Amino acid sequence: MLPADALFEKLKSHLHTMFEIPEEKITPDARLYEDLDLDSIDAVDLMVKLQEITERKLKPEEFKTVRTVGDVLDRVNAILAE
Repeated sequence: MLPADALFEKLKSHLHTMFEIPEEKITPDARLYEDLDLDSIDAVDLMVKLQEITERKLKPEEFKTVRTVGDVLDRVNAILAE
């Protein structure tokens, strides 16, 4: 399992690279849709990338309540801990 800070840095790097989001905007409190301007297609792309990171098949319903970068990290950590 990745340490929390390593997972955050990896997620931050992917968000920056995939969606051209300035790294300084990507914080644990940043809201995915409102602050980072992601849309539903971006969310699908992010899910695919998270599957690569975790090496697991992720269920969309596991991410229904995710609103912030921190929520994504919490969810991924919970999945990796299973």
